[in-house]
Amino acid sequence: MVNFKINGIAMQAPKGSTVLEAARANGIKIPTLCYLKDVNAIGACRVCLVEIKGARALAAACVMPVGEGMEIFTNTDKVRKARKFVVELILADHDRRCLTCPRNGKCELQALAEDLGIDTITYDMPKKDLPLDLASPSIVRDPNKCILCKRCVAMCNEVQKIGAIGIKNRGYKSEVGVPFDHPLSEGKCVNCGQCIQACPVGALYEKDSTAKVWDAINDPTKHVVFQTAPAVRVALGEEFGMPIGTRVTGKMVAAIRRLGADKTFDTDFAADLTIMEEGTEVINRIKNGGKLPVITSCSPGWIKFCEHEYHDLLDNLSTCKSPQQMMGAVIKSVYAEQNGLDPKDIFSVSVMPCTAKKFEIGRPEMNSSGDQDIDAVLTTRELAKMIKQAGIEFTELPDEDFDQFYGDSTGAAVIFGATGGVMEAALRTVADVLTGQSLEKVEYTDVRGIEGVKEATVNVAGMELKIAVAHGTGNARKLMDKVRSGENEYHFIEIMACPGGCVNGGGQPIVPAKVKELKDVRVLRAKAIYDEDEAKVLRKSHENPSIKRVYAEYFGEPGSHKAHELLHTHYVARPKFGGEQ
Repeated sequence: MVNFKINGIAMQAPKGSTVLEAARANGIKIPTLCYLKDVNAIGACRVCLVEIKGARALAAACVMPVGEGMEIFTNTDKVRKARKFVVELILADHDRRCLTCPRNGKCELQALAEDLGIDTITYDMPKKDLPLDLASPSIVRDPNKCILCKRCVAMCNEVQKIGAIGIKNRGYKSEVGVPFDHPLSEGKCVNCGQCIQACPVGALYEKDSTAKVWDAINDPTKHVVFQTAPAVRVALGEEFGMPIGTRVTGKMVAAIRRLGADKTFDTDFAADLTIMEEGTEVINRIKNGGKLPVITSCSPGWIKFCEHEYHDLLDNLSTCKSPQQMMGAVIKSVYAEQNGLDPKDIFSVSVMPCTAKKFEIGRPEMNSSGDQDIDAVLTTRELAKMIKQAGIEFTELPDEDFDQFYGDSTGAAVIFGATGGVMEAALRTVADVLTGQSLEKVEYTDVRGIEGVKEATVNVAGMELKIAVAHGTGNARKLMDKVRSGENEYHFIEIMACPGGCVNGGGQPIVPAKVKELKDVRVLRAKAIYDEDEAKVLRKSHENPSIKRVYAEYFGEPGSHKAHELLHTHYVARPKFGGEQ
C-alpha cells in the first residue's frame, strides 16, 4: 500500500494505482472525459487535472501514478479554473444542438459542463460542417459531435481488435475516420456498436428504425409481430430509472402491446429452436467425422468478423441461423400458414441488444420466406424511445405474458444473453440426448463469468468434450488463432462479438463512464439473466412443449430437410481489409 494525502486527508491505495483510482476508491470525485476504465487512459482531454505539491504543472489524474508521501489537491482554484477552461475549449467548436442530439440528457460532456458551472459560451469558433456517415445499416457517425476523446478508437483497436476506425490528420484538423476515407460500411466494421457504448457524446449512434415501425403499426393492412431478445429484458428498465440488472420481462411485453403490436413473441422460443438444431449438428459432426470444432453462429458481429479475418475456418461455423433469423423465418412461414396470413402482410420487428442485427436482416441469405424475414430491428434504446413517445408509464405497467405458443421458452434460452450461455444451453440438451436420460445437472459453471477466453473439458455420456468460450472480438482473435495454428483442439466453441455477450451489446442502454468505474454492467445484467433461468419451470430446450409441437407439426425432426430450408444458412468470405461489403 502507498500512503498519501488528498486535500489534506491521509489515505492509502494499492501500489501502482493512479491518482484517479486512488481518489475514487476513497470517495473523492475527479471528473473525466477521455478516460474509460479498461479501455482508454491517455490523459488527452485534461479534464481530470489535479495539483500535486512540489510539481511545476498540473497532472492528469488518470495516468499519474500515486506515490508514497504524495500530497494531492483536487479542488483548488487553480484546478477548477483549468478544468473549466478545458471544457470551454472543447465546447468552442462543438455542435451544440443538444436538444435534438441522440445523447441529450445522457451526454457526458453535457453533464460535465453543468457540474463545472459553465452557463455561457466563453469561446466560439466556426462550427464544423462535415457530412454524416449514413452508409452503414447499423451505425451513424457524426463527426461534428466528435470531441476527439479517442474512446471509440481504443475500443475498436485495442479491445475489439478490429481497426475499423482511427485518427487521421493532426492538430486542429484531426478527425476520427475510416481508412482511405471510406464510409464505415466499406471498411472492416462488424457493426458491433461497441464504439457507440464507448462514445461519451452523440458522435456515434444506431441507425434509427422507429419511424418505420410506427408506420407499420399505423398501417391497418399490416399484421405487426414483435420478438424480444433475452438480453433486452434485463436492461430495458435502466432507460426508465430502474437499477442496472432489473428484470422487466412482463412490463416489456405489456409496453409492446400498448404500442400496438398484434402479437408479442419471445426470441427465446427461437433460442430453444437453435439449440435443437445446433445440438444435433454438434452430435452429428462428432459422430460422423465432420468439421471440428463447431463454432456458434448466433452473433452477427462475430460472423462478419470471421468472414473478414478467418476465411479458412468458415466451414467450422454452425450452419444454424441466429435465433432472431430463425424466429423471422418461422413467423413468415409456419405462423403465417397456421393463421392464414400472407407473409407479405406481416411486418416482423425484432427488439435486440445488438446493432449488428440491423446488418444481419439485410443479408441476402436471410429471406427463407421469399422476402426479408425480419423487416426492422429496434435496439433496446429504440424500444425505450418508442415507449416514451407513446406516453406509457413503464414502471407502472402490470406484468403480462408473451403470446402463445411462440412465446414459450425455457431457462436454457434466456441464458443466450450472457457469454457462455449458448454453450451451457447446448450442453444441457446434448447431455440428455447422448445419455438418453433427463439429467439433474443443468448448470455448467465452467463456461460462466467474464474471463475473456474460457476453456474446459466436460464429460458427457462418457465422452470428453473439449469446449471454449470467448466474448469480444479481441478475445475471439486469440482463440481463433489457436484453432488456426492447431495449438489447441476443441469440439465446440461459442463466440460472441461483444464483451460480456449480448447483455453488453451495442444497442443496450448507455452507461456513463463514472458508473462503469464502480459497477461491472456485464456482471449485473448477466446475474439477472441467470436469475430468470433459475425461475423457469423448464430449463432445457428439448423440454419446451411448443418446440416439440413445431417439430411434430412442421419440421419433423432436428436437422430435417425442412429445418435446413428455413433454419440454416451459409456464410461468405469478405475482403480482409474492408472494401465493398
